[in-house]
Amino acid sequence: MTIIKDFFADKLHVMVFDTREDMGRMAGEQAAARIRELLAEKEEINIIFAAAPSQNETLETLVSAEGIDWTRVNAFHMDEYVGLDAAHPAGFRNYLKRTVFDRLPLGSVNLINGNAEDPEEEARRYGQLLAAHPADICLLGVGENGHLAFNDPPVADFNDPVFAKVVKLEEKCRLQQVHDGCFEEIGQVPGHAITVTIPGLTAARSMFCSVPAATKAEAVRDMLNGQVTERCPASILTTHPDAALYLDRDSASGLL
Repeated sequence: MTIIKDFFADKLHVMVFDTREDMGRMAGEQAAARIRELLAEKEEINIIFAAAPSQNETLETLVSAEGIDWTRVNAFHMDEYVGLDAAHPAGFRNYLKRTVFDRLPLGSVNLINGNAEDPEEEARRYGQLLAAHPADICLLGVGENGHLAFNDPPVADFNDPVFAKVVKLEEKCRLQQVHDGCFEEIGQVPGHAITVTIPGLTAARSMFCSVPAATKAEAVRDMLNGQVTERCPASILTTHPDAALYLDRDSASGLL
């Protein structure tokens, strides 16, 4: 794996790799190493997973890692569309079932129900579940608009009093789902979602953030420019005491 740049942005460890494959391999290997460390310290751990094509290489490496007792891992995810057909392949529950949850003997899998009769109540339930099971690790990406999970700039709150909430998705966020090939056109992308909030994500002891592709270069530049602001929610990662950002040459084009 060729690291072409390695530096810190405040507290955030930033690594740039020549290829997307190298980026994902390093992120997955370092996350696996941290999981082993934590399982040596405590009986069980809690992991929040992102669901997006940007995570493919990282998650494939992690799922293939050896020496992890997955029966002692409780799995959570960070967002889900409201009202999307439960069987739709773009549903985040379904993505994570395909890539992670159905491939490992996890201790528990805790899903957000985007089809709940009362989405607000479902958000409250999930937030309380996360509060009762403090996150040890968060595996995440960054959106084209700088979002973390579905905390788009208009709704992101670094001081949110809850761990999950219902949000309206901004147009740039919905367009990203089309760019990622998850939907054919923006009219198919739901307008609302349940998301884990910024405090719900950053409560994790360790964060591993994988961000490939040229479409993320502007967001990466904004998150590392020294301004910690909800206009670029991902900028909060620069303040986290144990977070790492993994980039490929394309997503880091504004830094090289």
